[in-house]
This record gives sequence, C-alpha cells and structure tokens, in this order.
Amino acid sequence: MAEPFRDPALPLAVRADDLLGRMTLPEKVGQLNQRLLGWQAWEPAPDGYRLTPALDEELSRWGGIGAIYGLQRADAWSGRSWDTGVDPLGSLDLVAQVQSRCVAASRFGIPALLVEEAPHGHQALGSQLFPTNLGAAASFRPDLVEEAAAHTAMELRARGAHVALVSGLDVLRDPRWGRSEECFGEDPLLASLYTRALVRGMRGVAVVLKHFAGQGAGIGGRNSSGGPIGPRELAEIHLPAARAGIQAGALGVMAAYNDVDGVPCVANPWLLTDVLRGQWGFEGIVMADMFAVDRLLRAAPSPAAAGALALRAGVDLSMCDVSYAALVEAVETGLVPESLVDRACRRVLMLKLRLGLLDPPEPAPEFPEPWPARPLVEATTVLLRNDGVLPLAAQPRRVAVIGPNADDLPSLLGDYVPPLRGGTTVFGAIRARILDTEHEPGCGLTGSLEGGVARAVALAASADLAVLVLGGSSVRHYDDDFADNGAAALGGSRPTATTGEGFDAAEVELPAAQRELAAAVAATGTPTVAVIVSGRPQGIGSIAGNALLYAWYPGPTGGKAIADLLLGDREPTGRLPVSLPSFSGVLPVAHNERMETTTRYVDADAAAEFPFGAGLGYTTWDLGEAVVSGDWLTCSLAAPLTNTGSRRGTQVVQLFGRALVPGLLPRKAVHLGFTLLTLDPAETREVRVAVHPDALPVLGLPNGVPAQLDLWLSTTGATEPGGVQRFAVTT
Repeated sequence: MAEPFRDPALPLAVRADDLLGRMTLPEKVGQLNQRLLGWQAWEPAPDGYRLTPALDEELSRWGGIGAIYGLQRADAWSGRSWDTGVDPLGSLDLVAQVQSRCVAASRFGIPALLVEEAPHGHQALGSQLFPTNLGAAASFRPDLVEEAAAHTAMELRARGAHVALVSGLDVLRDPRWGRSEECFGEDPLLASLYTRALVRGMRGVAVVLKHFAGQGAGIGGRNSSGGPIGPRELAEIHLPAARAGIQAGALGVMAAYNDVDGVPCVANPWLLTDVLRGQWGFEGIVMADMFAVDRLLRAAPSPAAAGALALRAGVDLSMCDVSYAALVEAVETGLVPESLVDRACRRVLMLKLRLGLLDPPEPAPEFPEPWPARPLVEATTVLLRNDGVLPLAAQPRRVAVIGPNADDLPSLLGDYVPPLRGGTTVFGAIRARILDTEHEPGCGLTGSLEGGVARAVALAASADLAVLVLGGSSVRHYDDDFADNGAAALGGSRPTATTGEGFDAAEVELPAAQRELAAAVAATGTPTVAVIVSGRPQGIGSIAGNALLYAWYPGPTGGKAIADLLLGDREPTGRLPVSLPSFSGVLPVAHNERMETTTRYVDADAAAEFPFGAGLGYTTWDLGEAVVSGDWLTCSLAAPLTNTGSRRGTQVVQLFGRALVPGLLPRKAVHLGFTLLTLDPAETREVRVAVHPDALPVLGLPNGVPAQLDLWLSTTGATEPGGVQRFAVTT
C-alpha cells in the first residue's frame, strides 16, 4: 500500500503531516535548504548537460534538498551565456536530470523546488523581457502588467520551473537607491495594484514577492541599510502592497535585507509571524533573501544562533546561508525546539504538494510565442516638457542622435537580464525610418570623451532635429566584479553601470558631463528633444532643449517605441509613478510625505521638480468642477473632461485626498484612484474616479475618530488645485 503522502485524494495537510512524521531532523533541515546556486549544479557537455559533484554533495548531506535557485539563470554573474547556458529547447532535459538526482537522493523521492528570478521576464536565455517595474508603473495600466506576467509564467512552466521571484513590495522613498527600477514607484496604491496584477498573471507558478518590508526607505538610499520607519509609516506606506499580493494569492514572500528600527526583517517575529500570518492569514512560505540569515552574525554569536533567530521569527526557506545549515546544531544544543523546524518544513512540503511535485507529473506546456508587448512598452514613456516641437510638423530630413545611451541596447534593459539576441536602439530605430541619421555619443555616462562635445555640436548644427539620449544604465559585463549575492562589488574593477543592485548614488542629478553635452547641443539652435533612459528618478530640470521625455528602462523594443513617439506615430500617455527631485539635497520629495512647516532651504525649494502623476500628451485638456458622491468608503468625484485640442488623446485623471485627523499631521497628498479616458478633439465626457480600497490604509484614519477628508481631481499630478471637496468622516 502506498504511503498516505503519495495519495492525491487525501487533503494536502494530511499528506504533509504524514511525510513530515517520517523524516529525520537532518532531512527536515534539508527541506529548508537552498544553499546551492543552480548554475553550479551542472555544466555543458558534448551531448547536453553534465551534473556536477556540487549537486551530489549537497544532496547527500541532507538526503535531498528543499530548493535550487537559478538553475537556468544566465547573466554576467552566473557566467552563463549563449555558449555556456541552457536555452528553452534544452531546459526540460536539464530539469529532468537534476530532479532525477534529487528524487534518488531522498528516501521519500521528494523533488526540489526550482526557483528562478523573474522581475520583468525570466532571467534565462531566450526569455522575453519587459519594461522594469518603475517604467511599467508609468503606464498606469496594471492590466498590461498582468498580461506580461502571464506570459512569463507560461515560459517558466514550459521550462520546468516552479517558483518566480518577483519584485513589487519595495516602495521607493529615496531615489539614490540603486534598485529603484525594481519598485512600482513611491505610491502604495500603484504598488498594491501592480502587485495584485503580477500575482494574478503568474498562474501556475508560485510567486515569491520581494522584499518584505521597508527596503525602499533605507538610510541614505544605501542598499539593505536600515529603515528609519515608525509603525504608522510602515503600515501606511510599506505594507499595503504585501497585503494586496497575499490577497491575490501569492504563495511566498521574501524577507528583506534591511532592518526596521534596528530589528532585521529576517529576525522580526512581529513582521513575519504576527502581521503576516496572525493578522493577514498568510499560509505560504517565507524565504530569506540571499545570505540575509548569515548577515545576522552581526547580531548573533554563531551560525547556529543566527539560524535560530530567523527560524523563530518565521523564515521557512533560506537562500545560500550557512546559518540555516546549522539548524541541526541549533536544535541539538537547545537554541531552538525541533517543533519550529517542523513548522517551517511543513510549509515547504505544503508548497511542493500544492504545486503537484509529489504527484505524477503532467506534461509541460510548449514554450510560448512572444507576447505582443508593444502597448505596455509604448505606455511607459512620459512627456514632461514640450514647447510645441512635438509632434513634429514634418518628418526631418536629417537627424542627429546624440548621447551615451543613444546606440547602446543594454542601456534599455535594466538589471536582472540575460544575454539577448535582437533589439533596437533609439539610433537604430530612427535610422530605420530616416536614412540620413547619424550618431555621436558626445560623452560617457559619467565622464567626458575627448572631442565628444565638439563632434556632437557639429553634428547637431547640421541636422534638422537633435535627439539626446541620456540617463543611466544597469548593464553588467562579464568581466565585472560581483559581491557574493550577485550585486555590484565596488572597490575592484569599477563597473560601467550607474544603477541596479549595488549601484547606490550620492547624487541623483544627471552627471555634469551629460548636462554639459545637453547645453551645448541645445545652444546650436537645432530643435532638440532629450530622452532620459534610466532606472531611477534623476534630476533633469536643467537639461536644455525643446522637449523632455522620461523613458525609464523600456526593454529591447523600447528604441522603436521611442522613435515612433518622436516621429508622431503615437501619443505619449505615461505619467510619473514617482516624484523627480532636482538634486539629492532636496530629498525627500514624495507626494505623500507628511506636511511640513518649512518648505524650502536657503538655497533651494524642498519640492519635486516634476511631481508624482505628471505627464503631457499631444493635445490639450480642460477638467471641469468636480462633484463628490457616496460615503467615505465608497466615495467618488466626477467632473466633465474635454479634449480642447486638435488631436485624439488619452488622459489619466487622478484622484488625490488628504485626511485631517485631530492630533495627527496629514500627508501632503494621498493617491486614491485614477482612470484613463481617450477622447476625440472637442469631445466631452464625464469622468468619475472612486476611492480605491487599496488606498484607504494610506489615509491613516484611526477607528472611531471624527475627521475631515479633502478630495480633488487632477490631470497635472499631485498638485492641489483651488477646488477641494471636503466632507466629514467617522470610521
């Protein structure tokens, strides 16, 4: 008779308990283990793939393994390329070999969870890449992100992967942080809506949401630094997206590197157990970020003690840590009871059962054809300034495409990307449309090029249109130095990237070399459009020119999307998902900071140069007087919206509010909802925007306390107009 844990007719909990009761302590600890970097488990062979002794050593030590990270990862850190990696056609063969070895090593035939990075597409050869989160958020189209996530999930299932690591919980409070591109901006509502969309889209794979919690508010914008966050700020700004993702069905969260008020997230039982499980009812797994448990050795006397701290707090699955491998010692020396090992192991087993890993396997789906990503890519670009040069009245005969990002495809992609085949730069896309197009870098990302400005000026002076492509880059090269977790290792050979994990910046203003180049080109008198390609909010107000666009990291087809916009084939519809500061000295500038008494320095205004929600199109608009209806939980504002221009256009109408609670400083503005309308010239339509439930926590209304709620509609971002609707509320 088969063991009960193999009977698919039994409830999952019964099966998990039966299996758990048969396991030894080392076997249970082995199920909490994710130490092996997946690309170290195999190597290319003449007839396909050869498994390495590293895999056998890890399996034999524990009699199995919980999870393997990055089996198919390809990038500069892993060293896997098109010559040494695994493509979609070879993935299932590799997976079959690895799982066969894992099953054989386990007394109970337990396969490994195969965990892959998928922040904006699967980080593997042949996978489709999408705009990074910060750019995708500028679309104000969570539905498109859901469709992209569904495609990524299909790719993962076709390649035999089970778990997708997906960014979404970090709310960007300091743009000096190198990982800004992984955030959905500074707004909890956008973060919640996009996180829900990601989870809904990732059908058939387990989503682990990262990072939990508060990592976007690290001191000084330094990666994994502590978060100076009070309980209200944590609850109102940093936790809503996590709760939204769990409500949508996420099966995992990743405990972050940072601490909150001195308590590391991986050792915080209030966060990982009281809130996550007690208040929210979460039943999935908590995975530690890579080496995060080992970092507890700053606050623990031994690896066993560090592992015990994380286990008590609620971490279930480690990633690469030595300390979780010391949990057998922690139990045997009385640092932690075996019941807590059982608790974590049961959660890992439940996930494997939910995903069908202990049932007869179903055939993998075929690898999908590329998803038509054009609507998402096109919706990310934000037009911030335009003196009328766009849309172009006529196609220029000669175009000068200038700047360090003008003809550099990797600069369009962002961090966590595999080597690509195919894609178009801005220069390449314009040249495909206008033959007489030439390119000159003019400068590097951070420094000058000998004679570069002079060459750029000469080229611009002879052109009908100059397109400046400036900003930053998260490109990683195969000869770069890396930290043990794959982040940039500064101090060795300096990488060329300026953003991404490990690339925190003291100054967010564009480097002087780029500002000098832009000023010189604009001074030629040639109509000039500046395009910013970057993974963080940058200070760009001083960039001269007739028009200014922010393109974020749009992905491999972004060059064509930018060219089509410049040449008038489509309208820019993106809006800023984050406030843009003029320079680092005025931070913070988020629209939902608390109201202050002092709003300026002696030498600068303490305000955003371009506010959250800002963005222009190619037509003009009039938003009439708003009328409020409903109670505070269901209220909405309605107003007539008219396209007053001569061109069909799309407008994003945003609802903002502010709660006036006695004894509590209000936020400057809280983003409460939005809607998109497309109107023909001279067309008028009523627009109605309701308060979205995901925005309510940000208002910070305490129960039973009478308050006032101010509401207003805006088409120009988080700026308070003259007409504010006010009414009383009692929660």
